[in-house]
Amino acid sequence: MEGVGILLMKPILKVIILFTVFISVGNSDCNDGEVELWGECYSINITNLTIINSGLTGEIPLEIGLMTDLVVIKLKYNELTGPIPPEIGNLTKLVKLELEYNNLSGPLPAELWTLDSLTELGLQKNQFTGSIPAEIGNLTRLTHLYLYGNQFTGSIPAEIGNLINLEKLHLNNNQFTGLIPETIC
Repeated sequence: MEGVGILLMKPILKVIILFTVFISVGNSDCNDGEVELWGECYSINITNLTIINSGLTGEIPLEIGLMTDLVVIKLKYNELTGPIPPEIGNLTKLVKLELEYNNLSGPLPAELWTLDSLTELGLQKNQFTGSIPAEIGNLTRLTHLYLYGNQFTGSIPAEIGNLINLEKLHLNNNQFTGLIPETIC
């Protein structure tokens, strides 16, 4: 779906919007995770949300936390703004989170560090601020961590050394202070 234009993307957005509306209304006889359409119950299990370089604007909606079957989120090379919503912590199956090259800002939510299924985290080239907490060491399945080109401050946490599967680490072009921890040298 990479490179799909905005016109082709609209049906997918409609499905996401419909899913969000039906889940939030909750006035049906369907089971959890099912949506009632025209008197029938349907299961909508979106596992991959990929919208790349499509001019997507605005903030990531809080309702993304309702899409609990998501395994992959790729919303890179768009014009998204605002923070990552804390509801991201509901996505416990998430393996890849790629939000790079947007205009996202603010500190990263604490809930991000609970997603211990993540193998790839791409947040580079945004405007994120704050420090990277020790809890980053909880993401022991990470193989790729890209945080460069933001406005992170403070020291680089030694707990990055807990990321035993890490193959690629890019932290450059931030405002970190102090020495590089021996645990990652």
